[in-house]
Amino acid sequence: MGDLWVLRVAVVVVAAGLSAQLEPFDIHGAFNAALGAAIGLALVLIELRLREVSLGPVVGAGVGAVGGAACAALMGSVLDSSAGSAASIAQMLVLVGLTYLGLVVGAAKGELLNLGALRVFRSEGESAGVRKILDTSVIIDGRIADIAEAGFLDGALIIPQFVLWELQTVADSSDGMKRNRGRRGLDILQKLQKMKNLDIQINETDFPKLKEVDQKLIELAKVIDAKIVTNDFNLNKLAQLQGVRVLNINELANSLKPVVLPGEIMQVFILKEGKEYNQGVAYLDDGTMVVVDNARDQISKNIEISVTSVLQTTAGKMIFGRYEQSGEAPPPGGRQRHKSSGQTRAYAAQRSTTPDVPGDPH
Repeated sequence: MGDLWVLRVAVVVVAAGLSAQLEPFDIHGAFNAALGAAIGLALVLIELRLREVSLGPVVGAGVGAVGGAACAALMGSVLDSSAGSAASIAQMLVLVGLTYLGLVVGAAKGELLNLGALRVFRSEGESAGVRKILDTSVIIDGRIADIAEAGFLDGALIIPQFVLWELQTVADSSDGMKRNRGRRGLDILQKLQKMKNLDIQINETDFPKLKEVDQKLIELAKVIDAKIVTNDFNLNKLAQLQGVRVLNINELANSLKPVVLPGEIMQVFILKEGKEYNQGVAYLDDGTMVVVDNARDQISKNIEISVTSVLQTTAGKMIFGRYEQSGEAPPPGGRQRHKSSGQTRAYAAQRSTTPDVPGDPH
């Protein structure tokens, strides 16, 4: 960074020296040097401003300026044939005006350019797949790192700058729970950046007129033609209403849950009593709630139950089963067994300290 500032100072000094030596302006030598230094300083300021702008607006501004200059040249050829000394002034005004208009309009519309689709603007090894924007909730959730590590994500993963600011705000919160969630999100980002098979990009595009981060995510997805990766139900619905494609981690998790059919036998750990008479409640390792009839007196025990029905809700899947008391004949149906892993007891202990999920009968 220090070398760049040395180069910038050198540009200003060289511009001042050349202006004083060549005297392109019909004024005193010292004033020529000062004017040359001012021009060099203006170039440095323009360079600093361009470093803060994404590539799309820069390319758009360049194309717009060239187009404006070309239109000015066509109009200038007509003005050149007219008589009078005002023709040259008119030519100059047209050239400056149209070039400026092309520059401004091109820069404003340049954000709509999907430069990632062009090979020349992609780094070596970067995938041409659809870009995906990660929102704050899915970063804090953490499952996105496991999905990426398993190789199920291609293309560039976009981390907006305003999402990073939100994560930092949460991580600096005075509330202990929020602070831990923010720090977890930052840790997940570091884990993603260390994965060699991923292309992580920080997008600095912002929408100052929009206050809500969810709305900024939707607008950015429209601008760069990307999908939003989230587990936020409200953001999911809002984005779909505005025509933005969404990848919902919760929907993916629900689709990967094991299929259980009525009549099958499975083993569960009864954690607590249910809402209805003589019911017990258990949880599978993936968080699926199991409501078991005749299991109220089997709390803190591993038992075998027969599945009676499966209910799919927006919050997830619920399984209803029946515990057959000794001496009772099991109902007809398949006898395939679904056994939970050895981590069932530890998971049940964890669930006992967390609030009931939607649909919990207790």
